[in-house]
Amino acid sequence: MIMERGWDPDVKKFLIRVLNSISLGLLWMITCAMAGIYFKLGYRDDHPFIYTIIFYAGMLISLLLLLRYLYNIWK
Repeated sequence: MIMERGWDPDVKKFLIRVLNSISLGLLWMITCAMAGIYFKLGYRDDHPFIYTIIFYAGMLISLLLLLRYLYNIWK
């Protein structure tokens, strides 16, 4: 393992944890926005109402799983 000069290994692990948390949160938000806006799953006009319910339920479940994962990382 190559160590950079002046970097504490704990600081490096902390920064990697911060970057992973931010990137996973942004990935979740971009995915939900794309599915809701681009594929119009967030609207009731183009699709049957059950698709909208499934979309929002999936969004909520995936958010809870993401928060649980982030909680376990930061514990």
